[in-house]
Amino acid sequence: MKNEIHHNKMTVINGGHFSDLEGFYEEISTVFMKDTDWKVGTLDGFDDILYGGFGVFENSEKLEIVWKESQKSKEDLGFDLTKEFYENKIRQGKPFNVKLIQEKLDELIEGNGQTLFDILIEIIESHKNITLILE
Repeated sequence: MKNEIHHNKMTVINGGHFSDLEGFYEEISTVFMKDTDWKVGTLDGFDDILYGGFGVFENSEKLEIVWKESQKSKEDLGFDLTKEFYENKIRQGKPFNVKLIQEKLDELIEGNGQTLFDILIEIIESHKNITLILE
């Protein structure tokens, strides 16, 4: 019997456990999808699990995500990796919208674009029931 005093569930993402997007997805899958075979492998997939109901928390249940070593993640998932991420998609072509991705890549290179870290933060913050704490 655990005494649950606080009502918010808390989940920890540890930036020390990964250094690229695949590693981030692994970490997320481990943290959120305990005991399920389903693995996160895309940004959309990450967004989907944040709606809840898959693993550790239910739909629109209040959740606190603590991102430890977030400064490391900010660097790891920064400019270089993001540039590579977009270039790979452009190289692959279909099913990706190459024109849109090229625009995102251009924005990034001009210094106005979002890095993967920024995108992940934005995805998390789009879920009103989730509080993100960067450590």
